[in-house]
Amino acid sequence: MIARSYLYVPGNAPDKLAKVLGRGADAVIVDLEDAVPWASKDEARATVAAWLQALGGQTEGVEIWVRVNPGPLGVEDVAAVVAPALRGVMVAKTESRADLDAIDDALGKAEAREGLDAGSVGVVPLLESASAVLEARAIAAAPRVVRLQVGEADLAADLGLGEDVDDADWAPIRSQVVLVSAAAGISAPVAPVSTDFRDLERFAASTRALARRGYVGRACIHPAQVGVVNDVFTPSEDSLARARALVEVFDQAVAEGRGVVVGPDGRMVDEAVVRRARSVIALAR
Repeated sequence: MIARSYLYVPGNAPDKLAKVLGRGADAVIVDLEDAVPWASKDEARATVAAWLQALGGQTEGVEIWVRVNPGPLGVEDVAAVVAPALRGVMVAKTESRADLDAIDDALGKAEAREGLDAGSVGVVPLLESASAVLEARAIAAAPRVVRLQVGEADLAADLGLGEDVDDADWAPIRSQVVLVSAAAGISAPVAPVSTDFRDLERFAASTRALARRGYVGRACIHPAQVGVVNDVFTPSEDSLARARALVEVFDQAVAEGRGVVVGPDGRMVDEAVVRRARSVIALAR
C-alpha cells in the first residue's frame, strides 16, 4: 500500500509520540530538525531512539520516518534512530548527492548493528534551496533515495518569494520535482505542508490540485488535516473497481501470451495505463 498522509510530530514531545500512531495517518514524520531547539537536540534524539526501540516492530501499520538534521548532526541522528520500526529518514536541507554519502554510510553501520537487511532503511532528501532544486536529478539518483520532498518554507525564503505566494507561483517547481522523480524511477513526491490547518476546505482543494499535478500523499502539520488528505487520496469504489478489472484483464492477457489487450470498456490497454491502475489499487484501504 502507498501512504496517503504523513503527520509531523516533534521529537522532543514524548506525550505526542505516545499518541501519534493512533491519529489516523498512514505515516508519521518524527522531527528532530526545525521543531527541536538547538539546546534540546541531544535530548530529543535520545527520546526518539528510546521510543523507536520500545516499539520493536509493532507500528500498528503506520510507517515511521524521522527527519534528521543536516550535516554532521544528522549523521549522529541517523546512528541513533535506526531500529526495526523505522521505515526511513528524511534528510533536511540536502544540497547535493555528496550530502547523502555520509548518511548512507551511517545507515549501513546502524543496520548491521540492529540486525536489519542492508539497504532496508530508505532516504528522502528535502530540497529546501534553489541549489538543491537544480541538483534534484543527481540527488534523486543517490543510494537509498525512495522519493524527493520539497521544503517550501525554506525554499521561499531562499528565492525571496513574498508572503502572498500562491499555488500558481509554486507550479513550475512542483512540476519539476514530479518530472525528476519519474525520470529517476523513484516514487512520486509527497505534497508539501500547509500551515493553515483551520480552513480545511481550502486545504482539500489545494490537495486535490497537487494530486492532479502528480503528487501522491501529503504531509500534515496537524491531525485535523489527516482525514482530509486520506479522503483526497483514497480512490472511489467505482475507480477502484475499474482499476481492478483492468489489471485482471491485462494480467490474464500477459499470462496467455497475448500482446494486444482490450480493457473492459473496449479500449486498447498498454503497460502505462495498467501502471496507473496499479497505483490506484495501492492507495486503497
